[in-house]
Amino acid sequence: MDEPGCAAPPSGREQEPQPRGSPCGNWMATHPKLTEMMSLDVADSTQVYAAFLVYLDLLEGKNWHDVTCVGLAELQLVCLRGREREAENLQVVVPTPVHMSFTHQRLREIMQKACIPQDETDSPLSVILAIVESDSTVVYYKLTDGFIMPDPPDDTEDMDNKQWRKKRRKLLR
Repeated sequence: MDEPGCAAPPSGREQEPQPRGSPCGNWMATHPKLTEMMSLDVADSTQVYAAFLVYLDLLEGKNWHDVTCVGLAELQLVCLRGREREAENLQVVVPTPVHMSFTHQRLREIMQKACIPQDETDSPLSVILAIVESDSTVVYYKLTDGFIMPDPPDDTEDMDNKQWRKKRRKLLR
């Protein structure tokens, strides 16, 4: 019996047994989003597969909203755009396999061509580099064009206590 979304077995041959827990074998190969990314025809299959794994991680693991894929032919990349929280601005995620290396010039090109101008004019361009390991582990790095000042601590009283404790330790030595 065929399951929804599964291809029929090849004619004239027996269907190979599927791995335990797998409803229809390689479900990822027939996933509509992977098919959409492949149809963009802008990157090699390794980068597209990395983009698909990051797409799944953003939606299922990190609960992002409005995640879409965008093909950048001039950079030969599939980028993702989405919102970490519903009310936030769109962010650009650049998926890459772990073996791919980038120069500073390449990163600058990606920022200039992939970034979405934000409402705030003083915020620098930024992308999130998503590095995909061979075991499907994804590590995210936020890259910005320039320095960004960190947000002040939420509780300044806590900060004062930490500084006081540090001074006290020095005095007691």
